[in-house]
Amino acid sequence: MSMTSYSIAVLPGDGIGIEVTAAALQVLQALAPRIGRRFLTVQHPAGAQHYLDSGVALPEATLDACRAADAILFGAMGLPHVRGEDGTEIIPQLDIRFALDLYAGVRPIRSFAGLPGPLADPRAAGIDLVLVRESTEGLFHARGRGRIEGSGDPQAAYDTMKITRAGTARVCDFALRLAQRRKAQGKPGRVTNVDKANVFASMAFWRQVFNERAAAFPDVPTEHAYVDAMALNLVMKPWAYDVLVTENMFGDILSDLIAALAGGMGMAPSADIGDRYALFQPAHGTAPDIAGQGLANPSAMLLSAAMMLDWLAERHGDNALADGARAIERALEQAFASGAARPREFGGSSSTADIVREVLARL
Repeated sequence: MSMTSYSIAVLPGDGIGIEVTAAALQVLQALAPRIGRRFLTVQHPAGAQHYLDSGVALPEATLDACRAADAILFGAMGLPHVRGEDGTEIIPQLDIRFALDLYAGVRPIRSFAGLPGPLADPRAAGIDLVLVRESTEGLFHARGRGRIEGSGDPQAAYDTMKITRAGTARVCDFALRLAQRRKAQGKPGRVTNVDKANVFASMAFWRQVFNERAAAFPDVPTEHAYVDAMALNLVMKPWAYDVLVTENMFGDILSDLIAALAGGMGMAPSADIGDRYALFQPAHGTAPDIAGQGLANPSAMLLSAAMMLDWLAERHGDNALADGARAIERALEQAFASGAARPREFGGSSSTADIVREVLARL
């Protein structure tokens, strides 16, 4: 049964996360009456600054609120100078992924008319792909578990990659189902598995599990690529790919690479999805150098909000939410294609507020 109200746990975080979150909330509240829905948004504390203020980066009450909400809208967290005793940054988004078992990191990227990209080939105008990153295992499993050898005078450090059958199978299934949905939309519907199976036993095992799962989806074409070759091909011919699936660390790196194909991190939305919960956030960081100046490009956050609406629509069978997602995407596309808005990283002068205003005018 369709719902008329949806509760959204909002975690603005640090730096420009606060600004782009405010932009997304403005758009969602303007959209709500147009699609006959209500978004009950409540903001909750977390992040590096909250850690400095309170000694806690992710309060248990915030995590409980995330579990209780229909979806989570997340800004950006972390500040370069705020680090734990092991020297790593305070980044609660990783803690949320593990706590809520958000195993599928979904990173779509596509070209936008009116915004110049870094590739001269005219086929770059047709870039439209999704990277699916396993987000609870891989090399990131070592976070907080690393071993330093040599007391008082460290001589070596060890981080262990973890690849399990269950963890790999479920993210591969996610990518294969995504390809089926994209095929139904007229897209290629092909999955490229990205690994390093020629060197690491863990990656050979990953490939074995991928092949086993792909056999259960005979309607989905599949192929394999080594991660180093994929880094090359994503620059040389990114239009040749549809859905990529890969390990956590490889996905972390390649997702930034594909963001560059669309002009930068300001155009890169993302989702972290599990079986029960889902979190939606721009893939960019907190950009403390421009924080508080109103210069941030909110596009990635607006597109992440659209992804949230699509996920809720599928989960609750509510087509009005999918209509809302398309409305946000169209408004942003039209604002750029018309030249009414151009983010600063594309040589324009549009502020955060300017882009939001042009999107609101086209909803």
